[in-house]
Amino acid sequence: MKIKDFGVEMWMNAYENDCTYNLAETCVESLTVEQLLELGGCREQAVADILGMKLTYGAIEGSPRLRMLIAGLYEKQTPENVITAHGAIGANHLVIEALAGPGDEVVSVLPTYQQHYSIPEALGAEVHILPLRSGNAFLPDLDELRGMVNKNTKLICINNPNNPTGALMDREFLQEVAGIARSVDAWLLCDEVYRGLNHEGEPFTASVADLYEKGISTGSMSKTFSLAGLRLGWIAGPKGLLEQVSRHRDYSTISCGMIDEYLAGIALEHKEAVIARNRAIVTGNLAVLERWLKGQPKLSFVKPRAGTTAFLKMEFDMPSADFCRGLLAEKGVLLVPGSVMDREGYLRIGYANTPEVIAAGLDKMGEYLAELPL
Repeated sequence: MKIKDFGVEMWMNAYENDCTYNLAETCVESLTVEQLLELGGCREQAVADILGMKLTYGAIEGSPRLRMLIAGLYEKQTPENVITAHGAIGANHLVIEALAGPGDEVVSVLPTYQQHYSIPEALGAEVHILPLRSGNAFLPDLDELRGMVNKNTKLICINNPNNPTGALMDREFLQEVAGIARSVDAWLLCDEVYRGLNHEGEPFTASVADLYEKGISTGSMSKTFSLAGLRLGWIAGPKGLLEQVSRHRDYSTISCGMIDEYLAGIALEHKEAVIARNRAIVTGNLAVLERWLKGQPKLSFVKPRAGTTAFLKMEFDMPSADFCRGLLAEKGVLLVPGSVMDREGYLRIGYANTPEVIAAGLDKMGEYLAELPL
């Protein structure tokens, strides 16, 4: 299998360790183990439980406790509708691998996480790209989607809240998307890794797993729950789909780590506290970013409604990768160029780091923009 280079991951691997101000970070400021146990009020018990663990394989499909807690993030899912994976990246890969192949047609939005179009393409599927445009608040054009699907459409891939734009499809919009998928009997995969980080109102938007009989949700402990180091994600969807996924999962996963699942359970048992902390961080940082952008005529954005990232439009002619390399070399600030997300002319910025890093990084970026001979 030949697959296109994963642009964002290669960029982060090349530059993430060389920056002073990481404005490419997408995970809300990570918790330490100590902070997590203190938040859960279970430090002594957790330490005793972990010390007593025999480090064998864990439950193959995920521990019953964890699957029950994950199911609790949805309206209609049960533990039997949930299986764990190595992060949402593993979950997405497994779903697409199980469903897409030669002769199938796949529709994916863009920009999005590159897995959703590069993996099915590498598997031999015909991939159709549905562009997300700023004039439509980076939401899919439903009429355009209707014109893309047909009886050969096997899978539609969306991302809600969207990475990198922060666009948010509400329940009614998702029901429209589900109706389009239903009209051609297609599976609908929604990468919901940022679900739980709505900036206003209820933190959790509706999930496609609850809205459509062939809806599949993937999620993880990384973004919303600040525990990327656990490398723990999941798939929520129909039991028949999970049976298909499991046949592929046996070749790549076996099980997730017992300690990882234990710690994830603590976070989910206290999700209200974790999410309150994290929403305060991202909404506070987004306010700082919005104020800063008002003084930057060379950049603009559609204000995100959820998640941890924004897509900044470059109001000047310069390759985004050149801009980002120069910004890193001169000011120590790391961004992600739109070119590695197959959308030139934009910059992905994350506002999930500590407020101090965000403020200092934006100041340095402002200096760099002022110095550009444009």
